[in-house]
Amino acid sequence: MSNPDRRSAPHQDDLGREIAAREKRKIRARREREESIWFGLGMLGLVGWSVAIPVLACVALGVWIDRTYASRHSWTLMLLIIGVALGAFNAWYWVSRERNMIEKPGEDNHE
Repeated sequence: MSNPDRRSAPHQDDLGREIAAREKRKIRARREREESIWFGLGMLGLVGWSVAIPVLACVALGVWIDRTYASRHSWTLMLLIIGVALGAFNAWYWVSRERNMIEKPGEDNHE
């Protein structure tokens, strides 16, 4: 019969590393608390504009197509949906990029 402590040792090592990484992030967050409020507001603005610009551009294009070319289908509605999808993807990209930079400090994560 094997020793149960030996089987759980790798799991405990992983758990220890995860706890240490979280603790480092918490310490760094406490140090940078003043910047975090402005960072959060800036990130909110970035996400908002990254959604709003594709939506407005697609709607404007759709309105122009509907006025210029007669069609049974509403290009404005179709391009609105495409703009929302593009904006959501764009926002997801920026948020995931910033999250990677927060989780892996000291590394150059910009492409």
